[in-house]
Amino acid sequence: MTRKGPHSLDKGYVQVYTGNSKGKTTAALGLAFRAMGRGLKTYVGQFLKGQKYGELEAAKMMFPYITIEQYGKDTFVHVRGPSEEDIKMARDGLARAREAMLSGEYDIVVFDELVTCHFFHLIALEEMLEIIKSKPDGVEVILTGRHAPPELIAAADLVTEMVEVKHYFKQGVAARDGIER
Repeated sequence: MTRKGPHSLDKGYVQVYTGNSKGKTTAALGLAFRAMGRGLKTYVGQFLKGQKYGELEAAKMMFPYITIEQYGKDTFVHVRGPSEEDIKMARDGLARAREAMLSGEYDIVVFDELVTCHFFHLIALEEMLEIIKSKPDGVEVILTGRHAPPELIAAADLVTEMVEVKHYFKQGVAARDGIER
């Protein structure tokens, strides 16, 4: 079921934002902001994230056009051994984000860091491909995260790779409020 209003999408596509550089979530949020300017509603499910990022407060100001829910702890997941809690949060988040995608309430659904969940063995490739197969026609879906597998890239309509050329983090600059978080 897709939302049918004066600003709904006739055709939605699948976008993947991947790469080892900064900017994947920021690009997805920029798209949500642009969509809001056209009356479209965006749901952002943030996997692996439980920290208090600035976009959470901004989304409260943009409700009902932008909704963000987090599915993660406020610490990092260890790539060699995610905890049972990490796995449960990712699985619950996948169910919730899929529900949002199928609800007819949103024009755009962002699965933020879902690709990284796959890399950390929290979500199977088949589950990401199933999201694409079950996507309603009028819903745009964005999947973000590092290490997008070739099968996901092949299934997407648009793929953007963020490539680090230079990053001040390597000179010891910590994440800053309002810029990285």
